[in-house]
Order: sequence, then C-alpha cells, then structure tokens
Amino acid sequence: MKAVTISPTTPAVDVVLPCLDEVAALPWVLGRVPAGWRALVVDNGSTDGSAEVARGLGATVVPEPRRGFGAACHAGLTAATADIVCFCDCDGSLDPALLVPFVREVRAGRADLVLGRRLPRGRGAWPAHARAGNRVLARLLRRRTGLRLHDLGPLRAARREPLLALGLTDRRSGYPLEMVVRAADAGWRVTERDVPYLPRTGASKVTGTWRGTWHAVRDMRQVLAAPVAKGGAPR
Repeated sequence: MKAVTISPTTPAVDVVLPCLDEVAALPWVLGRVPAGWRALVVDNGSTDGSAEVARGLGATVVPEPRRGFGAACHAGLTAATADIVCFCDCDGSLDPALLVPFVREVRAGRADLVLGRRLPRGRGAWPAHARAGNRVLARLLRRRTGLRLHDLGPLRAARREPLLALGLTDRRSGYPLEMVVRAADAGWRVTERDVPYLPRTGASKVTGTWRGTWHAVRDMRQVLAAPVAKGGAPR
C-alpha cells in the first residue's frame, strides 16, 4: 500500500480523518487519498498505535485528547491550511478518492457544501436502526431548513474559511448536522452526491450499536432545536 505524499507547500486539499483506534483501516484509507492532497489524521485518544501507523504512511497527525467526533473534526478543520477542506471517516467505510468530484463542484462555484449520500454496499454496512435514525433526522432537517437532503453522512467538502466562519460549537455527534444547519441558515448552496458505503473495518463506536445511534440522534436533535444562526456566508 502506497504512502500519502505530503507536499512542503500548501496542499491542494486537506482531508480531515477523525480517528479513534482505526489501525486496521488506516493503510487502505490513506492509500486512497488523492495525490497532492494532505491527510490530516486527528487522533482522538487511540490506544492501538493508530497515530504511529498514520505517520508512517505519510499523514499529518493532529492530536485531539478531548473525546468526541465533533472535537476531532473541528481540530482537523482548525489545523487545515488548504482552501478546500474535506471530511471522511477513517474506518474504511468510505473511500476518500470519491471526494474528487466534491472538490471539483466546490472549486467551480456550483456548490458551497457537498455531502455524500451513503448507499450501503455489503451486509452490515449500515444497520437498520442507524438508517432509520438518519431518515428521521433528514426529515427534521427539511422542516428546519427547507433542504431536501437524504443523508447527513460524514463525507463532505467545503471551503475552509467559510466553514470556520460558521462558528460551529458542537463537539459530539451533532457536529455534522450543525454544519449543515448553519450553512443553510447562512444561505449556502448544499448539494448531495451518491457514494457507496462499505462495511467498516473493526468495531463501530456509534452506528453499530443502538446506544451509540441513540446518543447521536439525541445530540443532533439538540442542534435542530437551537435558534437560527446567521453568518458564515461563502465567498
């Protein structure tokens, strides 16, 4: 498996990869990061040597000791320097190479935020309870913002400075939804692209269990209940 090539200059794109004990998936995930892009593996307290493996494969490792998916994602966004920042899970369920058309759409000015609509491939890729929770949240999001989205998945791309200007505050499972809600409040053009969703490598921390899904839905419902926020207009 090839290592990720890191340029000494500002990368064309930064890919934020929140990571908690994903040592088995890292070689495949990092090997799929497009050439010229920088992989920012945000180590969220791994104990399996994930950080060392990521460095060995050429990724930039960003430590984030505070646990939480949102904490890891935001640490990566803060550490990024590229104009366009992408987000992708680090468990092997999503292919970072699929982000190329996402970036093309943002760069061409056809969208301000591009999301991946997950289409499960293979048994166990997306448990029924997790799909059900996602559908409910998508329906609530539509009522709250008017956006007719089908998924709130983690594969996404946008410009870095406008993302930071959104002032995202959630540091748990509500972070991906908060990004979409605040983008909608700011008048962003949000689009979806279909992407295959593969069975993850290793044990799931969230969607693989009823308890994890319930906590994620709870966090996201709190985001939806927050007052409308203005600002963060894309350039």
